[in-house]
Amino acid sequence: MLSLALLGACLLSDALVANSMLSLPLVVALAISALTTAWGVPRLRRLKLGQVIREEGPQGHLSKAGTPTMGGLLVVPVGVLVGGLVSPEDPRLLAVAAITLAYMAIGAVDDWRSLTKLTNTGLSPRGKLLLQAGAALLFLLWAAQGQWLGGADGGDIALPFGWILPLGLLIWPLGLFVFLAESNATNLTDGLDGLAAGCGAVVFTGMGLQLMLRGHEGDPALAAFCVAMAGCWLGFLAHNRHPARLFMGDTGSLAMGAALTAVALLSNSLWPLLLMGGVFLAESLSVILQVWVFKATKGADGQGRRLFRMAPLHHHFELGGISEQRVVFSFWGVSLLLVLMGLVLLP
Repeated sequence: MLSLALLGACLLSDALVANSMLSLPLVVALAISALTTAWGVPRLRRLKLGQVIREEGPQGHLSKAGTPTMGGLLVVPVGVLVGGLVSPEDPRLLAVAAITLAYMAIGAVDDWRSLTKLTNTGLSPRGKLLLQAGAALLFLLWAAQGQWLGGADGGDIALPFGWILPLGLLIWPLGLFVFLAESNATNLTDGLDGLAAGCGAVVFTGMGLQLMLRGHEGDPALAAFCVAMAGCWLGFLAHNRHPARLFMGDTGSLAMGAALTAVALLSNSLWPLLLMGGVFLAESLSVILQVWVFKATKGADGQGRRLFRMAPLHHHFELGGISEQRVVFSFWGVSLLLVLMGLVLLP
């Protein structure tokens, strides 16, 4: 149903918006990624690339131990290739593809170290952040050289109702922050079967639609890249929906956040990403607030209060007695509503 809803939105755009070509990349990426995951799941099992479940997480998740992970390797390249081939003459797509694959590689190293150490911790937090920041800075240098950052004036952020936030050189630290924040937010969201993949597909489709609705001719190249990435996650859901037979791992979740950030920066769409990706934002904020409240209220016994039953936010609802599938479908629904709001409040 999610696939049909997103395909219907793309078909409507293609029918009503000039230069829109969203349906074909979505369908092609969906079909290929569904095939690659079907091909890859048994091979990942034979390689014993089974997920290690953290002991402090919900006890009901311990049964998921051993489910193949690193599924991002099977689908992220599909979205990148399909999206890039729609408009291969656009130099921005090479930059977006490069940063997406770079974050996929960082996630793959992290996942591999977790698997080889048989723990749920791979790279150290500092090491992972340094790698992410280094890749992001290279992307920002590339984008600055191509004069692709911050709209026509090179440092402006478009906001709703025609407002403009002139940042100038501050677009650099903001861009770095968004790369780190968004990629780790999508990573935190990847905690229930189908949650991150479904929300990611919705947000990518929303970003593609708003790119076609803005301006006189839209941005067909980046819009097509977005829906191709949406398609690859929809195809991934064929094996990631409950009960999941395949996890994306950091390999997929970090790449998802990087691709969203790169498109948003190059198309002056940070505001739509903030609103449409509200589920990712809420998941990240829940962890930050949980840690802050715990530390602020910690007593002599080393214990503090908790704002949520467990963070990220999806675990709070899960431990409140709501089924995993219901939480996932509800978060998909919230993402759809946020996308609609983002389309109404176009910059």
